[in-house]
Amino acid sequence: MSGGFIPPHGGYASLLSYQKAEIVYRATVYFCDRFLDKFDRTRDQMIQSARSGKQNIVEGSMASATSKETEIKLTNVA
Repeated sequence: MSGGFIPPHGGYASLLSYQKAEIVYRATVYFCDRFLDKFDRTRDQMIQSARSGKQNIVEGSMASATSKETEIKLTNVA
């Protein structure tokens, strides 16, 4: 990684944290589909939480074009 600690905006797909968040999201969806009723509120909350972690990394990476502070905050939330 030649660009320093945080890559240029939009480079989230190569981040190890994003790759792991994607795995967690997919595993959560698989688990919920297999073991929880599709109308169960817990299922919805689990999937939304996993998606939110992944999405915060994406949004943080995209925000880096305007603010490194915002990028770090969103990535930290994830």
